[in-house]
Amino acid sequence: MINLYLPLTYDKINSLEIFQEVRLNGELFVARDQAHKRIFDLLDSNSELPFDIKNQTIYYMGPSPAPKNYLIGSCGPTTSARMDYFSPRLLDIGLKAMIGKGPRSKQVIDSIIKNKGIYFTAFGGCGALYNSKIIEVSTIAFEELGPEALLKIKVKDFPCIVAIDSKGNSVY
Repeated sequence: MINLYLPLTYDKINSLEIFQEVRLNGELFVARDQAHKRIFDLLDSNSELPFDIKNQTIYYMGPSPAPKNYLIGSCGPTTSARMDYFSPRLLDIGLKAMIGKGPRSKQVIDSIIKNKGIYFTAFGGCGALYNSKIIEVSTIAFEELGPEALLKIKVKDFPCIVAIDSKGNSVY
């Protein structure tokens, strides 16, 4: 098990290999389909993004409502392939890591290699486990999208597996 602290450095990303188990610690951003579309709208209009994407990690997740006394509801990963259209452009402008579930397209893998990024897979069906690993939550933008709003979360010992390393090797 490897403990990683966000944001990730190139050296750390480059040292990781597929199938390695990691625990992420620090801040990451949460965005699904609609938040990605809004981010693209901002990029297309040359508007400022609501966060600095350079060297950041995006988790593909849409949380369920938070039960009483919880920061967030169940928050397992969503299918990453739905973000494949968006990922190469985001990697080109500085995104370093993505977390989700399932395989990625050849275009995303090529962009991971080109931009020295990485893709982690989170475990489907483990939304309650991931809930217990989140220690802070804030809405950054697009609040009107509800569970698809852009969030910033702070995680501690968030379990993932390296699914596509910076060299393009894939568990899929």
